[in-house]
Amino acid sequence: MTVLKKVLVVDDDPDILEQIEIVLKANGYDVTLMGSVVNAEEFLTSTQPDLAIVDLMMEQMDSGFVLCHQIKKLYPNMPIILLTAVRASTGLVFDAKTPEAKSWIKADCILDKPVRAEELLHTVRKLLQV
Repeated sequence: MTVLKKVLVVDDDPDILEQIEIVLKANGYDVTLMGSVVNAEEFLTSTQPDLAIVDLMMEQMDSGFVLCHQIKKLYPNMPIILLTAVRASTGLVFDAKTPEAKSWIKADCILDKPVRAEELLHTVRKLLQV
């Protein structure tokens, strides 16, 4: 029996949640959706997903950064994908490729919204090493 990898998706946009859920479930992942940081924090106190996908800007401008820090405190080795539309709308460029950037971003990868299904799946598989 194959155990499905558990993926937590946190985003305040219901359309994004639905799109990601469809893509991940169709590819064999067990998906939990959260529409707020508060709900995600509560969920994470009792459950450790294999991977988290977190929107950068939710209740507060930096909600995603804060949640990434909290996840890494609880589960230091859990991979995190940070989704953002900031780069497209502001031109601000940042990434999680250098050790210095990872020290404050706490995400393992940053993907721009809207994210293509193929790019998302490739990144999830790479981070989960499947």
